[in-house]
Amino acid sequence: MLVAERHQNIIELVNERKSIRVTELSHIFSITEETIRRDLEKLESQNKLIRSHGGAVSISTSSVSEVSYLEREIMNVKEKKQIASEAVNRVIEGDKINLDASTTAWYMAKELPDIDITVLTNSIKVATELSVKKEITVISTGGILRSESLSNVGPLAESSLESYHVNKAFISCKGLHLEHGMSEASEQQGRIKEIMVNNADTVYIMVDHSKFGTQAFTRFSSLDSIDYIITDSQVDPQIVQQLTDMSVQIVKT
Repeated sequence: MLVAERHQNIIELVNERKSIRVTELSHIFSITEETIRRDLEKLESQNKLIRSHGGAVSISTSSVSEVSYLEREIMNVKEKKQIASEAVNRVIEGDKINLDASTTAWYMAKELPDIDITVLTNSIKVATELSVKKEITVISTGGILRSESLSNVGPLAESSLESYHVNKAFISCKGLHLEHGMSEASEQQGRIKEIMVNNADTVYIMVDHSKFGTQAFTRFSSLDSIDYIITDSQVDPQIVQQLTDMSVQIVKT
């Protein structure tokens, strides 16, 4: 296969799957991972895709538009469920917590035990999931409904969040960069998550390995606002060490 043909096939795969790993591409094209990394570097320089740690993501996925909830539900499902399970272990009776509109937060809501806690969320799916758990008090922000993420955003959602103080926040993000902090595809979602970070005593960031080294459209918080990062075992050990040096505690599932 010619290099140009391989590059075109890589672009099509990335756009189709939204994200893909170097190891997968190496297997598909029967070439070394080093060659694939060079391919991705070349394609990124041509604005055909965006490299992430361990792979690449579609330009459309990393743009200002949000990825639909249905698409996010099938991306890195195993890792997200493991991360959610670990996050649930950090919740105790009496807690008051923020949950964002990420799919990981939804998986977390599904696993939360029916105990006396209060959950403040802008997610329709999280609120619906928790509605059958009688001991959990759910506060839904209200606001403008975004159909892509099934979440509430805008001034009403923001003012609702700003009215509360919680002891723990569990949120995800589109990208986590060692220098540029955490970012989101949508400015409105970024603002919601910024408030969730600011009104919590302890902040847990729930991200799988593909989010590291990625920058999305809107930066909403620096890494010094984070207490814990809950991630999967595939995260680069060098990144773990750098974050540890920055006094961020890493929990690997």
